[in-house]
Amino acid sequence: MSDKFNLFCRNFSLILAFLLLLQVAHSQYNFTKVDDWLTSNLKDLGGRAVLVVYKEGKIIYSQAQNDISKKQERIIKFIARRKGKDADELLQDFTVSTQQMIASCSKWLSAALVMTFVDEGKLSLNDTIGKFLPVLTENGKGKITIWQCLSHLTGIEPGSFKESREMISNAPTMEEAVSLIAQQPMEGEPGKTFHYSNTGLQLAAAVIEKISNKNFETLFQERIAKPCGMINSNFGKGKTVLAAGSGISTPLDYINFLTMILNDGTYHGKKVLSKNAIIEMQKNRVTKDTKVVSSPAEAGNWGYGFGEWVMDLTPALSKGEGEMPTSLRSNAVTSPGLFGSFPWIDNENKYAGFLFVFNIKSKGRNKKYRELKQLVDVAVTK
Repeated sequence: MSDKFNLFCRNFSLILAFLLLLQVAHSQYNFTKVDDWLTSNLKDLGGRAVLVVYKEGKIIYSQAQNDISKKQERIIKFIARRKGKDADELLQDFTVSTQQMIASCSKWLSAALVMTFVDEGKLSLNDTIGKFLPVLTENGKGKITIWQCLSHLTGIEPGSFKESREMISNAPTMEEAVSLIAQQPMEGEPGKTFHYSNTGLQLAAAVIEKISNKNFETLFQERIAKPCGMINSNFGKGKTVLAAGSGISTPLDYINFLTMILNDGTYHGKKVLSKNAIIEMQKNRVTKDTKVVSSPAEAGNWGYGFGEWVMDLTPALSKGEGEMPTSLRSNAVTSPGLFGSFPWIDNENKYAGFLFVFNIKSKGRNKKYRELKQLVDVAVTK
């Protein structure tokens, strides 16, 4: 049998088992208002959307809706031409097994990967990057710590989003990408200057490559993807992995990752991360004295942990209204992507959700994210 046929059979079996499980679980909850929200917002979500919700050991909700407009179709065809992709393939309906670029949803995966090294004692959150990457020391940036890299607090001026992405992705090697970052100017004090960007996670990625003598993709597959059953997830085929944004995944794969996070680092009985690592990732690092240089509008006034936003009021972003102590893990965390996908964990209501879309329109996203989460909160607690 061909590899493609074997892959088809494997994916078909997974989807069939998933649907049988869902049929039993779905009857216990009322997601009518969530269904209505998806239908009424589908156009603004890009015309295609998949929502998956996990709670109490099983998928309790899964819905795919597809109705792209002519305008959206033209945009997708334009993207296909620019990327050299098959337009017909990009225009296919979304399902739970659709593989798609997840942009900044990648940050959560990358931060988790770095934390596996912390768990093993091969890395400390307070280690300085100059210890592993001498070029940073040579450029006066060696004292930046690992935890600052994971929380966008390096103080390095990254340039525009496009410039930063192209600088890293077009670098022929990880070493060259690090060298280019090292030459960027500083814009503030490390640990006290927040700038949402690609920079910090790329430096952390370079550190774990140096420690392990393995490339980032190999490490991701060995330490996160395979243990979490993410059989259709990777970080692309670019010259250099963009740790903060080149991830590719599916709704089913990503919900597996969220399941692991929700269950304090364990997936199907296998320990992927320690509970302490999960808690550290979910603590807000954007404090009252943090200078916020750049934060995307869709993040609203959320704070930031390691590779993920904490969905609680943060003093530096909410003008002092409310406070999320840095000593506590957040009640809810998320890492939405540029193309609109929205994964989240609710520690209070003990469930995980993932809205999987492809939409370049970002206006009003934060409001929609909060609306959707509130509706799902109600559905899972009744």
